[in-house]
Amino acid sequence: MSIYPKLILEALAEIRYPGEPQNIVESGMVEDDIRIDGNKVSFSLISPKKNSPFMKSVVKASEAAIKRHIGEECEVIINVKNKEVQPIAVEQPPTVNADKIIAISSGKGGVGKSTVSSNLAVALAKKGYRVGLLDADIFGPSVPKMFGVEDYRPEIVPVGDKNYIQPAEKFGVKLLSIGFFVDPESAVVWRGIMASNAIKQLVQEADWGDLDYFLVDLPPGTSDIHLTAVDVLKFTGAIIVSTPQSVALADVIKGIEMFENPKINVPILGLVENMAYFTPAELPDKKYYIFGKEGVKRFAEERKIPLLAQIPIVESICESSDSGVPDVLNNSILEEKYNEIIAKI
Repeated sequence: MSIYPKLILEALAEIRYPGEPQNIVESGMVEDDIRIDGNKVSFSLISPKKNSPFMKSVVKASEAAIKRHIGEECEVIINVKNKEVQPIAVEQPPTVNADKIIAISSGKGGVGKSTVSSNLAVALAKKGYRVGLLDADIFGPSVPKMFGVEDYRPEIVPVGDKNYIQPAEKFGVKLLSIGFFVDPESAVVWRGIMASNAIKQLVQEADWGDLDYFLVDLPPGTSDIHLTAVDVLKFTGAIIVSTPQSVALADVIKGIEMFENPKINVPILGLVENMAYFTPAELPDKKYYIFGKEGVKRFAEERKIPLLAQIPIVESICESSDSGVPDVLNNSILEEKYNEIIAKI
């Protein structure tokens, strides 16, 4: 097959830089220096931001797109420049240094996984542990809002002879989220390879420091993001969050099977039953089981998996999450529940 510049540009038109409405060709990121020598293709990409943490993802996605259009035998060489046409240094720092690395997952969305992740991180920090929280939910990042740091924009800082992404820090927890890098009002439309590479960068190219606990808030379900996280992190175990009703528990089974797959082999630390019941303030001894009674508890007993806690519906959880203050800081009942989880893990 003959290779010509138009083919290259057609392939690159599939790629978008995170947060940009236009593809990289339309936005002028592809420099007019395409060179073709037999099966070898070379050209330059211009980074829209100096030392952008996402250029590696764009480069890998561009290579993959060209190979799909032309053939795997095509050799692709991409030179990355910033706007001042200075080469960007490419580093490969080590992974996170933490005593315990815990995945927090759910079979389906809407069960409060990110709320559990945020409150557990703060509860650990209150006990004096050094805690990091990675919001790896690429398509629905909510941790920035829950911590009140939606306006934070990470900087690239030198650490030794390398450059790293600087996490936010709030309530004693170091935080990174894809939400820090994209327009909150725009949908994140990425191919799997771009999303996976973004997660790798947030793990490997951030100044997390030494941690006792590193929590990873994964997307709901099972996806490439889960496989990428397992590739770059040595997980101590996984916590799975569910509400009590059977439709949520049906998806929990898939999550358990994914983590227990021999190729992944991440131990299940236990289940958290979220929205387990509701107790009105005026009737403190009454429990209303809005989503069914103790479904996760029964499931845990059947599967011989630890039940870490049954967390009630508390009106202030919603108010606290919206105001950027995790409710474990203000609610003694919830603090007791999260301390149960900490004791068991």
